[in-house]
Amino acid sequence: MRNIRIIGCGAAVPENTVKFGDQTRYRMTGGETLIDLAEKAAKEALEDSGIGIGDIDLIIGGMATPLQAIPCNAALIHERIAKGLSIPAFDINSSCTSFVTAFDMASFLISAGQYKTILIISGDTASAALNPNQRESYELFSDAATAFVVTACGSGSGVINSKQCTYSEGVHDTELRGGCGLLTSFAMNEKNRDDYYFDMKGGRVLRLTAKKVPVFLNDFLTETGITMDDIDYIIPHQASKALGLIMERLGVPEKKYFDRVRDWGNMISAAIPMALYTSIREGRIKRGDRIALFGTAAGLTISILYMVY
Repeated sequence: MRNIRIIGCGAAVPENTVKFGDQTRYRMTGGETLIDLAEKAAKEALEDSGIGIGDIDLIIGGMATPLQAIPCNAALIHERIAKGLSIPAFDINSSCTSFVTAFDMASFLISAGQYKTILIISGDTASAALNPNQRESYELFSDAATAFVVTACGSGSGVINSKQCTYSEGVHDTELRGGCGLLTSFAMNEKNRDDYYFDMKGGRVLRLTAKKVPVFLNDFLTETGITMDDIDYIIPHQASKALGLIMERLGVPEKKYFDRVRDWGNMISAAIPMALYTSIREGRIKRGDRIALFGTAAGLTISILYMVY
């Protein structure tokens, strides 16, 4: 086991909400930025952990979308919360599962002795690129930011095992094509405007997910030598209203997983850590519980991290 422990967490959402029927979504307005939300989340996480920013050895931005093309998101957040300090900062991006990947990599870095205490910040401005003409995706996403402080520990907590796979036959089912190297901002015109909006082919995503997830999960359980009964609680990506259907097909009862899709929607990279943050705050998980962070992301990527909280 890679012995690391969560010692503090924080989260922030915009004050503004919008309703789509019985679904609530958080959307930034009035000049508020993701850096503002990230700063709030980071300060809460540091206060919760009882340490200061000077005690952080590394800042990881586990985020799906860039705030700027250059520099990385973590550096821009560093300016807000750690200016004047030389704490290293970099990004890890696996789309919606960026937090899981960042947490996994942090556990290896801490176990190797490279760093002792790491601040992981995740979040995205989903609303910035939603296409109002694509109702399915336009009504699904929320803006949010989260922050977690993880540190080395002697025993009791840590990552037991993790797995990530990418199935690139789904790489174009969830994408935002414009704005980067293949289709630059300068290339935007009236004919290709839709390429600069987020595009999701929901039916194809669901079919590929339903096909790949059971095999992926079975392989992970076999490799780890456990069954679903060994997992006390699952923190899944709040991908869509189909979450309940997917979990049912996996044989996971409602009481054993977190679901706030109706209240939050999909918060992209903040979805899993927001669910983890809320599970901690609401007492859904306690020290010693064996939990799984589990989700899918654009790519199609599937990730799971099994740990003792």
